[in-house]
Amino acid sequence: MNFLKIANTPPMGWNSWDCYGASVREDEIRGNAAYMAEHLQAYGWEYVVVDIQWYEPGANSSQYRPFVPLEMDEYARLMPAVNRFPSAIDGNGFAPLAAYVHSLGLKFGIHIMRGIPRQAVHANTPLLGTTATARDIAHTNSICPWNTDMYGVDASKPGAQEYYNSLFQLYASWGVDFVKVDDIAASRLYDSHLDEIQLIRHAIDQCGRDMVLSLSPGPAPIEYAETLMKNANMWRMTDDYWDHWSLLLEMFDRCEQWYPHVEPGNWPDADMLPLGHIGIRSVDGSGSDRWTRFTQDEQRTMMTLWCIFRSPLMFGGELRDNDDWTLSLLNNEEVITVLRESHSNRPLLREGQHIAWTAKGPNDTTYLALFNVGDEASTVTVTLDQLGLSSPQQVRDLWTREDLSSVQDRVEHRISAHGSMLLQLR
Repeated sequence: MNFLKIANTPPMGWNSWDCYGASVREDEIRGNAAYMAEHLQAYGWEYVVVDIQWYEPGANSSQYRPFVPLEMDEYARLMPAVNRFPSAIDGNGFAPLAAYVHSLGLKFGIHIMRGIPRQAVHANTPLLGTTATARDIAHTNSICPWNTDMYGVDASKPGAQEYYNSLFQLYASWGVDFVKVDDIAASRLYDSHLDEIQLIRHAIDQCGRDMVLSLSPGPAPIEYAETLMKNANMWRMTDDYWDHWSLLLEMFDRCEQWYPHVEPGNWPDADMLPLGHIGIRSVDGSGSDRWTRFTQDEQRTMMTLWCIFRSPLMFGGELRDNDDWTLSLLNNEEVITVLRESHSNRPLLREGQHIAWTAKGPNDTTYLALFNVGDEASTVTVTLDQLGLSSPQQVRDLWTREDLSSVQDRVEHRISAHGSMLLQLR
């Protein structure tokens, strides 16, 4: 199957990082999956993703413990820590947990780091499907600057492709549907690791199972857009994104840069949604165990931008703690329709603190997102001429689900500081 058809619309799901860091447990994965199936699946939410270091028995936060023993099989392939994922006992890996997620009608994903475990290289373990060993294929000068688990893989060495093939054969046997590969799209020490991206693409293509490929962290260089589009479904436009207005404001620039490369199967990724109850065991350098710092206006602005740009949506909070407001950001089918069904999405204007994006939708619909990124309430105006429309136009507010007055020549609304509106015109 053409991998671009696997993610024909932007993937939507939940990822464990923002609330549990590297320390998420099986019961927490199961609980969030059950919530998604009951409350969100009908709106398109489907992926349940276990983030980093599921193979580290002692992980207790988002702070990585350096050079600690990791759970690994005899072929240098990392395995779930059984003390955190009890169903992985006896070499079961993630197969039982994936089967549970699938039984709910959802899809299962995991995070991995680029490369091969350092402990496998030091032990010179054999690799499956080749006479090469871990030491033969390791690029020991290619390391991650923020995590000590792995060495890079030298793509020029015999056995490198076979090693990655063995990883994805294992993940296919578990029933994995989504793989987030880290330390690969951008690097603080090196350029993007294009050679390992291509090894991974080939490995997925031969594994016999469809898998969405997501690349982190960012910002991925725009000059590699063509290579990224040929190999991955998602790639990060940003480093780790948290609930700070300054980071949200920067995302408008990133979306303006990347929007020409948004198309079915290829989704530049604005990163996770730090909404709801986050930081339970995950620290971003400015506090832990809290609800999102974004105001309600900022939360809606983030969701509006992600949807009009068509970024993947990966919710970061503990789903089971959602209040009515947080749930309302996720189950508005009219807003989700913009994400899933719009096309020709583009920035329309940026004048001072006022920003507008537009897109086309089903049945000759036009979507219009208005943003006030200033620190004071102000009136944002877009003319129908700017939208290429003639009068009159019926207007609907998609967030409030209310029909507004029809307009003759312009759309004009007073918007609160850091606020937004998402409108449908027809």
